[in-house]
Amino acid sequence: MRVRATTVSLCDPLEPEDCVVQSAPETSPAKWHLAHTTWFFETFVLVPFFKGYKPFHDEFAFLFNSYYESVGSFYPRKDRGLLTRPSFSAILEYRRHVDEKLAELLAETPAGHSEDITARCTLGRHHEQQHQELLLTDLKHLFWCNPLRPVYRQRAPEQTAPAIATAWTAHPAGVYESGHRGHEFCFDNEMPRHRSYLEAFRIASRPVTNGEFLEFVEDGAYSKPTLWLSDGWQTVRERAWNAPMYWEKKEGTWRQFTLSGMRDIHLAEPVCHISFYEADAYARWAGKRLPTETEWEVGASEQPVEGNFFDDLRLHPRPCAEPTSFYGDTWEWTASSYSPYPGYAATAGALGEYNGKFMANQYVLRGGSCVTSRSHIRNTYRNFFYPHERWQFKGMRLADK
Repeated sequence: MRVRATTVSLCDPLEPEDCVVQSAPETSPAKWHLAHTTWFFETFVLVPFFKGYKPFHDEFAFLFNSYYESVGSFYPRKDRGLLTRPSFSAILEYRRHVDEKLAELLAETPAGHSEDITARCTLGRHHEQQHQELLLTDLKHLFWCNPLRPVYRQRAPEQTAPAIATAWTAHPAGVYESGHRGHEFCFDNEMPRHRSYLEAFRIASRPVTNGEFLEFVEDGAYSKPTLWLSDGWQTVRERAWNAPMYWEKKEGTWRQFTLSGMRDIHLAEPVCHISFYEADAYARWAGKRLPTETEWEVGASEQPVEGNFFDDLRLHPRPCAEPTSFYGDTWEWTASSYSPYPGYAATAGALGEYNGKFMANQYVLRGGSCVTSRSHIRNTYRNFFYPHERWQFKGMRLADK
């Protein structure tokens, strides 16, 4: 219920008009996130386990299903911003209704179903935390598209200390285990635990910063095809990229859009809002490479899961002015395509559509970001996006050898 309440609280600084608009096909309105996460609990917990439960509205299953084909048809993703009705207030009423029924169900769990209900509510909580992150990143994109460049939440200026020097941690060649172990929650794509042989490698102690990436930009890298993968170079030309998303140069000064409005670029902050193509090109330009996801997991396993997360309400990467962990600030691109681990089996039933069917044409990111909940992330967590996408808080860390 704390997670459910947090999602609603993210809309407190917004006007109702802010909650309806969709700024790109890959984003969703805030109102839709509120409704979809409610539909998830209604569909996968209340309908199968609450005796006599009837859905709040007959059409909501069509409007707010995301991609679960085995559950039924759904409204096109690219058109979610056209749904002026149901109203924002109606969606809040939908949430109250479902939360009340969930509380009743959890207070008197039907005999023989406690384990299933617990598992589905746990999955639903983590699913909702994913949508809290998406809500913030979608809202950032929406406000960036507005010429007024609205401020979502005020934030005090950061100190201007320079970034610490990059150190390199060496790992010898050998067989390493990766993937989830233990009995705590994880998504099915994090299993099973398995072994991989790795050649000797080194991994950087901190992510690439704005200042380092700015050198890449000012070296004319966005106009040098030899640095780019073929698909990346085509994307750069088609979309006229010349810097990370949200960067703008005005009167000789680079600035970036943040959830607290336009700010001068802080050179010591981790670079973010870059595509896989940009991360790969930068690594090539720097004479390094991106780590594989197994290398990343091995490097990060030596550190606690601590960092700058959503819970801190900074909602922006912090400068690398002191030693940082592998977690928080920005998701980090890896060189690994999103594919199943050896022996992977998707969850049975409709919930098996959650991860497995997306294992094509995407790349893995690790570590969480400044808008990821701390209780949601772990060493084995596998995020995944298409290589051209930039609107999430995505950065990079280098490896070599």
